[in-house]
Amino acid sequence: MIRQATTEDASRIAEISVFTKRMNYRSIFHNDQVSFGEMQVYPLADAYIHDPQRLQGIWVLDDGFVKGFINIEGKQIAELYVDSFFANQGIGSRLLSFAVAKGCNVLWVLEKNTDAQRFYAKHGFVKTGTRKPEEGTDEYIIEMKR
Repeated sequence: MIRQATTEDASRIAEISVFTKRMNYRSIFHNDQVSFGEMQVYPLADAYIHDPQRLQGIWVLDDGFVKGFINIEGKQIAELYVDSFFANQGIGSRLLSFAVAKGCNVLWVLEKNTDAQRFYAKHGFVKTGTRKPEEGTDEYIIEMKR
């Protein structure tokens, strides 16, 4: 089931976020200080627990435990992450379909993250041609709309 995130989900959301980012972005950013120094599960979980407003737009796919989450900000998909142990099981598709049904039609994705771009394209999102620097990095993000 897909449901609104609660503070009880904080550690699981943080775990999925940190480990998925490490797995998917380390080869793009090549910055171990960020990947293993700045990105830590406990501080992120603690931030969610002590500021529950941060969970306001986060929805989790919970099949007995949280397997993935999507962060919705207005009509934009801000984040979509699935625990790598459950990749290719339709969880990302279910979360994305949920967001689209809620009216989400835009997202930004790393220009070098071609796997994510293919995933979103498979679900009707197209590149708009708009790109901008990813804050604090030398990389770019591109806009995709549905």
